[in-house]
Amino acid sequence: MRVDVLSREYPPEIYGGAGVHVAELVRALRMRVDVEAHVHAFGAPRDEPLTTSYADLAELSGANPALRTLGVDLAIADGCAGTELVHSHTWYANLAGHLAALLYDVPHVVSAHSLEPLRPWKAEQLGGGYAISSWAERTAYEAAAAVIAVSAAMRDDVLSSYPAVDPARVHVVHNGIDTTQWAPRVDPDRVRELGVDPDRPSVVFVGRVTRQKGLPLFLRACAALPAEVQIVLCAGAPDTPEILAEVEGLVHGLRTSRSGVVWISEMLPRHDVVALLTAATAFACPSIYEPLGIVNLEAMACETAVVATATGGIPEVVIDGVTGVLVPIAQATDGTGTPLDPDRYVADFAAALTAVVSDPARAAAMGRAGRERAVADFSWTAIAERTVEVYRSVR
Repeated sequence: MRVDVLSREYPPEIYGGAGVHVAELVRALRMRVDVEAHVHAFGAPRDEPLTTSYADLAELSGANPALRTLGVDLAIADGCAGTELVHSHTWYANLAGHLAALLYDVPHVVSAHSLEPLRPWKAEQLGGGYAISSWAERTAYEAAAAVIAVSAAMRDDVLSSYPAVDPARVHVVHNGIDTTQWAPRVDPDRVRELGVDPDRPSVVFVGRVTRQKGLPLFLRACAALPAEVQIVLCAGAPDTPEILAEVEGLVHGLRTSRSGVVWISEMLPRHDVVALLTAATAFACPSIYEPLGIVNLEAMACETAVVATATGGIPEVVIDGVTGVLVPIAQATDGTGTPLDPDRYVADFAAALTAVVSDPARAAAMGRAGRERAVADFSWTAIAERTVEVYRSVR
C-alpha cells in the first residue's frame, strides 16, 4: 500500500512534537514490507528517497503566513499523484490531504496533534490567518475518512471541537518514543560546556516559547525553588514578540536573585538534550494545553523524573507518584486553558518541583520507572502497527 505522509515538519526541520512524531512514524512504516511511505514536507530540499520538499510560493512571499501555508498545500496535493491513501499532520498539511483525497479519490487520514479551537492565542500570531487555519482544519477533519488522536483526551477534544465528526471515525493511537536514541547518556563535560553544573541539582524545560507550554508560569514557580537548584531552559521559536519579552523579563528577574539560570535558545542536537536530561534531577512540563506531551516521554526515556500539569493527555503518560508528579489545575473552558487561579497553580507547581528535587533518591526511582514505562508501552513498532490498522479500516 502506498501511503503519502504530509507534514510541515520533517527532518532536519523539526521544532515540535508533531515533527518528531512524523519522523519516527515514517521510519517505522518504512521498516514494514506492506507499506510504501512517501513524504511531502515543507521546507528546503531533502536528500532522502521517496521524500519531496516544498518551498513557499514566491508569489506569496509577503502574504499572511496562513496564506503561504495554503499555497504550499496546493503544491503538495498535486505531488500526491499515484497515492492510495494520504495521512496529514497538523493544520498546516490538513488542507493538502483534503484536496489530494478529492483529487485522487483516496482516503484521507488526519492525525490530531493539536486543535485550532483550543489555541485561540494564535490569533496574536496569525491575525486573520487564524480564521483561515481554523477553517482548513475543520474542513479536513469533518471530511476525513479517519482521525487519529494521540491520546484519549485528544479524542474527547476532537469530538467536542468538531461535533459533526462521527465518533466511530476517531481512533486513539498514542505518540511513541525511540528508546534507543532517547536513553540515559552521562556526559558531564558536555553538560558543563552548555553552561550547566552536573554536580548541582537542576530542573530542565524543553519546548517552544508559546502560551500553551506555560513557560511564564513555570518561571514564576522557579522563584520558589531552593537556591542550589539550577533552572535550564531549552526554549526557542517564540510565537510572538510579546511572549518573548515576557519570558525575557522573568528570566532577568530570576538571574538577579539566584545563580544557575541557563537559557539555551538555539535548537540543540538530540545528544545534547539527552545529556542535559540525564544530568537533570527533574524535567518540568508546565503546559496548559498538551494533547499528549512527547517531551515527557523523551525525559522518561532518559530516566528523568517528570513534574507536569495534569491536563490533556499528560496523565496518560506520566503516572502520578510513580514516574513523576502531576500538578492539578483548574482551567477556563473557553479554549484557552488559562488557569482559573494562576497563583495557586504556580504555588502547586513550585511545591511539586521542590519535593522532587529535594529528594534525589525518590527522583532517581521515578526516573527508572519512567524509562521502564517508555520502553514497555510506547514503542514505534507497536504504534506503526496500530496506525496501519487504521489505514486498512478505511480502504
